[in-house]
Amino acid sequence: MVARLEIDRNKRCIDQQDICHNRWHPDIKPALEVSQGDIVEVETRDALDGQITDSSSLDDVSSADLGVVHPLTGPIYIKGAEPGDLLVVEVLDIAPDTFGFSVSIPGFGFLRDIFSKPIKVRWNIDKGYATSRDLPNIRIPGDPFLGVMGVAPSKELLERISSREKKLMERGGFVLPPDPRGAVPPNEPIASEGLRTIPPRENGGNLDIRHFSPKSKIYFPVFVEGALFSVGDAHFAQGDGEVCGTAIEMRSRARLRFSVIKEGAKKYGINTPVYKPSESSVRRFTGSKYIAVSGTGVIGDVNESENATLSARHALLNMIELLTRAGYTKEQAYIIASVAVDLRLSQVVDVPNFTVSAFLPLEIFVEVPDFLKEISGSS
Repeated sequence: MVARLEIDRNKRCIDQQDICHNRWHPDIKPALEVSQGDIVEVETRDALDGQITDSSSLDDVSSADLGVVHPLTGPIYIKGAEPGDLLVVEVLDIAPDTFGFSVSIPGFGFLRDIFSKPIKVRWNIDKGYATSRDLPNIRIPGDPFLGVMGVAPSKELLERISSREKKLMERGGFVLPPDPRGAVPPNEPIASEGLRTIPPRENGGNLDIRHFSPKSKIYFPVFVEGALFSVGDAHFAQGDGEVCGTAIEMRSRARLRFSVIKEGAKKYGINTPVYKPSESSVRRFTGSKYIAVSGTGVIGDVNESENATLSARHALLNMIELLTRAGYTKEQAYIIASVAVDLRLSQVVDVPNFTVSAFLPLEIFVEVPDFLKEISGSS
């Protein structure tokens, strides 16, 4: 059996509350009920719920309402799924939209202290590639995936997550706590209790793992009857890190198949998503030449012991410098890094400095810039 969840692209999430929500809460009513083995064709909105269009200005980026992130299609009730089971989600296909965007919103992103002004890149998606008039000489091959996939938390898990994130916020951590502003559904107590969708958690959510492209399988521990699975935040392509805060964001139509491993989570002690990556994502740039730069836990005169975050920051800054020498502005380089550069943890034993590497695939250039040709030996 094939079931469908279709959105009205002329409406926002709030206008289709029967099939759309942007908070995690166990009391959100299912939009669809399916049996194990059923295929569901599901349409998704973009991560910012239509706020960014081809004609949007930088002011629109600055004023984007983060309260409506992410509009999710669902929930889907899977018959027979019970707490302690594993829900198996097989990604069969993802059809991209023709328009995509990448933005850096002030106050958000890995280098938010450096890039304090809005950045916007508009993408045209056609025949498996994304190109942009805002980024000359760049052509990004697609490997679309769903950035947000997850199941509803139980009330116990919701309370536990809320408590620990509140404590983190009190310690000065960057946390987006429950907030009824922009919440869908807007009714209480869901609006005030529902978890924001920005971070990934035990129930899945905004994992932003690019390996969730077609032919992947994701295994979610089930916390409530029916699992209550929801999906959204489709990406046409992304680098490991999604450093500016967005990938190539788009709307999509996905085909998913569901099954259940009875007591799988309980039996195998699985309390967070496990996945079998798609081969396309693992081999995304097979045969491509790369340039990679490294970063350690040292920037200037600051040296911290065993700090992978600082090493990743250093690697990213080095990659941005490399791209500026190839002719791009720092803002353009930041976007390129977010959609195509992979950050990889190279070593975590050579104390005090961990090493993170940033990999740039030369395949993304229509014509490899002379500077990069020289240092890579490319002809």
